[in-house]
Amino acid sequence: MDDEQKWSEISNDISNVAKKIKSRIDEEDLVEDLKETFKNTIENTSQLISSIVQTVESTVTDEDIKKETKEIVNSVNLELKNLLSETKAKFSESFNTDTVPEEE
Repeated sequence: MDDEQKWSEISNDISNVAKKIKSRIDEEDLVEDLKETFKNTIENTSQLISSIVQTVESTVTDEDIKKETKEIVNSVNLELKNLLSETKAKFSESFNTDTVPEEE
């Protein structure tokens, strides 16, 4: 094999490694974007639930209705927390970069 072919193969190998690195960086950026979006969704949902509770507190005068409404909102809040915990666990499992096998 002459020197020109060796350098050509080396150049191709370097190009392939560079493509793999870029692909990996793109995947990591996507994961970070998903995590940030998920975090923002959680924060917004939390603010909405707090706003509902405050609105009920300030506008509903009947104590029975107020109590029942707060119980419903708290129940919804608990369900959302459970759902978010499950989703977070699934995200962690799916996007855990430590468990992704390295390419050889």
